[in-house]
Amino acid sequence: MTGDIDKRGRLESDPFDASVTASGAVLISRGGRLVTTVRGKAAERLAIALDRAGDDDRATQLLLAKATGHYKH
Repeated sequence: MTGDIDKRGRLESDPFDASVTASGAVLISRGGRLVTTVRGKAAERLAIALDRAGDDDRATQLLLAKATGHYKH
């Protein structure tokens, strides 16, 4: 199933970046530009999921893509 995800390799060639602010918001950027800011309970869940993903870059990229809403493009 994961073979069908990101067939064009965009998550590898142009990855998302994320940072958690002191207030708990998760800032998601791509190509040096802010894409979205996740706040509240959704940010808490995302931060926990990112922590669990650890060094798994593919899982991290999929989490961030889904959080932005751009995972089906």
